[in-house]
Amino acid sequence: MHRIRQRLQQEWQIWRVGAFPGLMVIVLGVIARLTGNLVFFERFALDTLLRLRPAEPTDERVLIVGVDEEDIRQIGTYPIPDQELTELLETLLTYEPRVIGVDIIRDLPVGSGYANLAQLFGEATNVVGIEQILSYQGGFTIDPPPALPTNQVGFVDTIPDRDGYIRRSLLGAQPAAEYKFSFTLRITEQYLSGQGIELENGIRDPSAMRFGSVELTRFQSNSGGYVGADAAGNQILINVRSGPTPFRIVPMREILAGRIAADWIRDRIVLVGVTALSAKDVVNVAAIDGPNPSLVYGVDLQAHAISQIISAVLEGRALLKVWPDGWEYGWIAIWGLLGMSLGRIFLTPTKILLGLGVTCAALIGACYTLLLVGWWIPLVPSLLVLVLNGAGLTAALFYRYQQDLKTRLVERQRVINQTFDTIHNGPLQILARLLRYIREQGASLDQIYLDLESLDKELRAVYESVRREILTESNSFHLNSSLELDLQSPTHESLYEIYNHTLMREFPCFKTLKVKFIEFEDIDNRRLTIEEKRGLCRFLEESLCNVGKYAVGVTQLEIVCKQKQKQNVIRIVDNGSGLESTSKAAEANPLKPHEGRGTQQARQLAQQLGGHFRRVPNTPKGLICELTWPTRKPWFRRF
Repeated sequence: MHRIRQRLQQEWQIWRVGAFPGLMVIVLGVIARLTGNLVFFERFALDTLLRLRPAEPTDERVLIVGVDEEDIRQIGTYPIPDQELTELLETLLTYEPRVIGVDIIRDLPVGSGYANLAQLFGEATNVVGIEQILSYQGGFTIDPPPALPTNQVGFVDTIPDRDGYIRRSLLGAQPAAEYKFSFTLRITEQYLSGQGIELENGIRDPSAMRFGSVELTRFQSNSGGYVGADAAGNQILINVRSGPTPFRIVPMREILAGRIAADWIRDRIVLVGVTALSAKDVVNVAAIDGPNPSLVYGVDLQAHAISQIISAVLEGRALLKVWPDGWEYGWIAIWGLLGMSLGRIFLTPTKILLGLGVTCAALIGACYTLLLVGWWIPLVPSLLVLVLNGAGLTAALFYRYQQDLKTRLVERQRVINQTFDTIHNGPLQILARLLRYIREQGASLDQIYLDLESLDKELRAVYESVRREILTESNSFHLNSSLELDLQSPTHESLYEIYNHTLMREFPCFKTLKVKFIEFEDIDNRRLTIEEKRGLCRFLEESLCNVGKYAVGVTQLEIVCKQKQKQNVIRIVDNGSGLESTSKAAEANPLKPHEGRGTQQARQLAQQLGGHFRRVPNTPKGLICELTWPTRKPWFRRF
C-alpha cells in the first residue's frame, strides 16, 4: 500500500508539474490562432498540401484558347483588334461549343471590325463576356461589351488575401442596386443548364448557391485558418485541379488554321484569354504549379474555378469545406494533450522523440487525407501544440532522466556506504577486538568462540538491517540483531539509547571509566530527514566506539546532546590518550593525513546538515569530538 501511494504521489507530481505548462501551450496556441497570428502559416500549409495531391486527369470539358506571345507578334498589335477577335469567335462557333467565355476586356472598340463583333455578341446566346465591378484596393471598374445582354456578362473581380495570393472565388456581389454574378458562375450556369441543372438557393444555408444537390459552401470571415477576412458577397474556397495539365490549352493561331480536333470543342466550354506575360493578365495562386512560380494566367484561374463547380455537381469531386469552430479547437486540444502524454507513454528521450516524429507524421497524414476529400482542418496550430508539448516534455524528460540516473548512482553509493557502516559499527568492531585479544593477551578458546559466535550473529543481522532500512524504507536504526530504534521518536531519546547500548559493549577502554557526565536534552529535529537522523545515530555510535577502542586510560566521559543558541550540539569528550596514534600517523605521512571511516561519515553528515564537525585535542589530554548544525537549515539546502 505504501508503494502504491508513493507511486500515485509521483505520478501526480509529474502531471502537476507538467500538465500546467502543457495546458498553457494549448491555450496560447488557441489564442495565437484566434488573434490571426497563424493565418500566414495555415494558408501556406493549405497551398503546400494542395500542391502535393496526386495528379488528376485533364478536365476535357474545358478548353483554353490562349492568345500567346507568338499570336500577338503575328497580329502585330495588342490589345487584339475586334476584327481578329470576331474571326476567332466565328471559327469557334462553327464547332458548336456549349458556351464560350471571352476573358478579354472589350468595353470599347479596338481597331476596325467592331460592328461585326457587336453583331456576333447580339446573335450568339452562348457567348459570355466580362466586366469589372469592384474598385478593390484602389482598382477601377470596367464596363462589359455594350452589345452583350446582361445575362451574358459576368465580373472577373478577385479578392486576394493579404499575402497577395488568390484562394477564393467571388461568385456574386452587389456593388450597387443590382446583384451581379461572376464570369465563373455565368459559364457554369450555362453549361449545367444544358443538362437540366439550374442555379438555386441553398437548403442548409439559404444565402448560399446550389446546383442540384450540391450546395456551394459560403466562405465566412473566420473559415478555416482565416481570421477576420473580407467575406463580402458570395465567395467559395477554390479547390484547384492538381496535375501538370489540368486543362487543354491551344493557341489562337491553331484555331484559326483549323488545326484542332472538333471533339475538343463540340459541346464543351471554351475560354478565350490572354496567355502572354507581356499582357500582365496574371494572378498569384500558390496552390497551382506552373512554369512561372505562383503566377497563373487569369483565364487559367477562371478555368479552375469553373471546373471545380462542374466536377462537384457532375462527378462528386470535393469542394473545400471547413469544420465548425468548436470542432477545430477541440481537434487542436486533442493533439496538444497527445503531446503531453508522450512523456508518460514512452520512458526514454529517444523513444519520445521517435514517438513525436511518428505522431507529427500521423497528424500531417490525417490533414492531408481529409483535404483529399475536401476538408481543410487545422494543421499548423495542432502541429505547434503537439511539438511544443512533446518536445517540452522530451526536454523535461532528458533532465529527469539525468536526475534519475544521478539519483540511482547516489542511492547505490548510499546503499554501499550504509552496508559498510553497518558492518563497520558491528561485526568489524567484534573482529577488531578479537584480533587484539589474540595479539596482545592470547585469548582463550572459549573467549574466541564466544566472539566468533557474536560475530556470526552480527553478520547475519546485516542483511535484515539493510533490507529494512533501505529496501523497505524503514524508519528505524539497527543496533544489533535484537535491537532497533524507531527514528520517528524524539531524536535525543534515540541518541540516549545509542549511548546506553554502546557503553555496554565489550571494549577495553570502557573498563577504566569511572565518571560519566551525560546531558541529553530535546533538540530541534523538525527539519531532519530519516536519513539524517540515522546519520546522527551512526555519528554518536562511532564516536563512542572510538573511545572504547582507542582512549587508553580514560576515566572520564562527557556526552552532551542539546540545543543551544539556535544550534544543535552533539559533543563527546574523553580524557584518554586516543589522539596519540592519530598524530603519529599524520606525522608519518603529512601529505595524506590519516582519516578513518568514522571521520569521513562525520564530515559528510555535517555538510548535509549545513553545520560543522571538529575533532580536536582535549586539555590536558583526551579528545573532543563535536558536531554542530543550525536548528534551521540554510535556504540553499532546503530544496
